[in-house]
Amino acid sequence: MSVLVIVGAGPRGTGLLERIAANAPELLPADRPLHVHLVDPHPPGAGRIWRHDQSPLLRMNSMAEDVTMFTDEHSTIEGPVRPGPSLAEWARRRHEFAPYREVADPAVRAELRTLAPTDFPTRRAQSAYLDWVFRRAVADLPPHVTVTVHRDTVRRIDGPADGPQTVHLGDRTLTADHVALTLGHLDSTPHPRHDADADFAARHGRFHLPPAYTADADLTGLAPGEHTVLRGLGLAAVDLITLLTEGRGGHYEPTPDGLRYHPSGREPVLHLGSRRGVPYHSKTGYRLQGPPAPLPRYFGAAAVDAVLATGGPLELRRDVWPLMAKEVGFGYYHELFHAHPERTALPWTGFLARYDRYGWYTPELAALVAEAVPDLADRLDFERLDRPLAGTELRSADELQAHLRAYITADADRRADPAHSADLGAFLALLSLFGQLPRVIGSGLLTARSIAEEVDGWFFGYFNHLASGPPGFRLRQLLALSEAGVVRFLGAGIRITRNEADGTWRASGTTVPGHTVTATALIEAYLPKHTIGRTADPVLQDLHHTHRVVEEVLTDEEYTHHSGLIAISPHDSRLIDPALNGAPHPRRTAMGPHTTLRAASAFARPRTNSLGFRQNDSTARTLLQTMATHPTPALAI
Repeated sequence: MSVLVIVGAGPRGTGLLERIAANAPELLPADRPLHVHLVDPHPPGAGRIWRHDQSPLLRMNSMAEDVTMFTDEHSTIEGPVRPGPSLAEWARRRHEFAPYREVADPAVRAELRTLAPTDFPTRRAQSAYLDWVFRRAVADLPPHVTVTVHRDTVRRIDGPADGPQTVHLGDRTLTADHVALTLGHLDSTPHPRHDADADFAARHGRFHLPPAYTADADLTGLAPGEHTVLRGLGLAAVDLITLLTEGRGGHYEPTPDGLRYHPSGREPVLHLGSRRGVPYHSKTGYRLQGPPAPLPRYFGAAAVDAVLATGGPLELRRDVWPLMAKEVGFGYYHELFHAHPERTALPWTGFLARYDRYGWYTPELAALVAEAVPDLADRLDFERLDRPLAGTELRSADELQAHLRAYITADADRRADPAHSADLGAFLALLSLFGQLPRVIGSGLLTARSIAEEVDGWFFGYFNHLASGPPGFRLRQLLALSEAGVVRFLGAGIRITRNEADGTWRASGTTVPGHTVTATALIEAYLPKHTIGRTADPVLQDLHHTHRVVEEVLTDEEYTHHSGLIAISPHDSRLIDPALNGAPHPRRTAMGPHTTLRAASAFARPRTNSLGFRQNDSTARTLLQTMATHPTPALAI
């Protein structure tokens, strides 16, 4: 019997198991049995991030119909496509899908009964869906593939490259032919740049929270009414605000003029700021109004081949982003012209013929868009979307609050109005970029500085700002909190200093020159950035300390970039092992956001040919082919 140990049984490990179930009938003969051990201290399927045991106030930032764990007719994979329900479809018809087991939590059952496709589900509802997906994956395994789940943590892996691997759990060991690390989102010890604030807080008895996963953060040290600075305005900040307001007993009341927040009196006063000074753009709450754009058009395989054929060195913003931006623009204008032709001044075919000819940053394209799209509000402007407060200077804090409330209202209104469905066309085109972007990043042709500043620094942050924002109702709640005085905006370019004289932080921004607030608590309101040198995961710590994994370090004549990511083979996801002279380890695989693939999501929007699903399939096939021909099967202990 061959043995595979999958370390991490959340959505990524579950997705790998689903692909093993799909591919095993073809690739693994019945006389070569396989036993799979899944190891995770958290529930299989949901894992840590999506476990049921978290606040019912926390929600997904995707609509129920936009969440799936299954391949479909758009998936370009070598293995068999096995369609399955989205979260919305499963919630509506879950009694029909084997293996059926009623959800234990009555509140989640009630939510699933009324869940609309365009609702943003609770994380607990997603936990129930992922639990079912895991049980279906196990049920779909052929008889000669069996599974054991261990609610435990892997501490260490050792063993020779040409022999069995010993996997050390808390109270036992497993012997495996192959180990797959599907660890998901991981904690890191705080970056040294947070040390000064942590020391300052300890000396003065103040509250300081470094980057953390919101569901696991201890917020009890924040006193009612305590002035608190939150640095960051992404999803982590939105969740923290929810737990510190509604989670402390406040409630919202719908009124003809919008939501009104009624404080409980236990909330701190939250001062919000970031580099941009505005929340991430709201998720759209509607579907496309026209036909889907035929993607890709400008950033497909042939276009990327042509870019890579130049031989480099390449820079993302200079050499690649113009094609990416043109692709996003194509998705945007395709929807505008097809769904809202009354707001355009040219026929689509004529516009597209000229759009094809011009580069993104050219006067000709700008002139074409101005001619074809009369209203400035209907034109796609990446720079305005990226830095909406750039160049804005206001005279007072009160003027800033009014300005930000107007901005947030306009953003929430636009993302709730199907008249602006071109924004969704842009979003879908933005997702499509990940079909080819990993080839560019992994080509070795981008300069080290471009990877550091333009890929890891700018692009992924910009993508999250545009495409990974909160549901619209969260922005409405933020407005209500602002009106109630529980939330105060600091603006862009946030700067925080420490005052040793009274043990307080001073926070200011560039939007209101000279305006400063004083706070006795500081929260870094963003997720920890996992780096292998500061990982809190014990098995990765051990692999790093024993020099069995490689941190991605990119260097050229002008720059060196330590990304903190674990190097894997782009072809089969095997761990690069320095003990093997930098070759892929034949018995160890890793997948997830802590690896150099960078863009691998664990679940996906249906019909988007998810990169994560493609990696799951190719990795499962490689593992099964290896197990089918392995000369010395291991035995589980």
